[in-house]
Amino acid sequence: MVQTEREYAEALFSVAAEEDSAEEYLGALHTVKQVIYENPDYIEFLASPAISMSERAAAIDEAFGVMPEYVVSFIKLLCESGRVRSILECIDEYEKLATVFLNRTTAFIYSAVKLSETQKSGVCAKLEKLTGKTVEPVYIIDESLIGGVKIEVDGKTLDGSVKYRMGEIKDVMNS
Repeated sequence: MVQTEREYAEALFSVAAEEDSAEEYLGALHTVKQVIYENPDYIEFLASPAISMSERAAAIDEAFGVMPEYVVSFIKLLCESGRVRSILECIDEYEKLATVFLNRTTAFIYSAVKLSETQKSGVCAKLEKLTGKTVEPVYIIDESLIGGVKIEVDGKTLDGSVKYRMGEIKDVMNS
């Protein structure tokens, strides 16, 4: 099923890239995703065969009419093809494509205490230099780290936490 969602996402992405609107579409799709999370019954409404397609299309226009035309058409296409229940997966696939295209990455930054704004900007600047990408940070407090930070970015883990270093010392002592 993931292949189908990817194909839909690729189709929308190719239109977005052609229009130089990948970021605008990404923002619109984030809004769609948020609306769906806040209103989980909305998908069932859009998927219901008991409701005419014209009524569902009107509801889509009402909810998302201010968005780029092709994003609205994309949602309608998913309804018409009976794939609207896969919209979140399609959006996830679009996000992956856009992230690569826009040269972005997400970094999960774990720390034992809340980082100051100066620390946050310093970590992001170093990560951007290291990855060569714009970093979208997600900050997570994990008191079990004791101190320091642990960062997960692009499938790699950079662990400078006290917990990790204590574990290394323990391993050396037990060897």
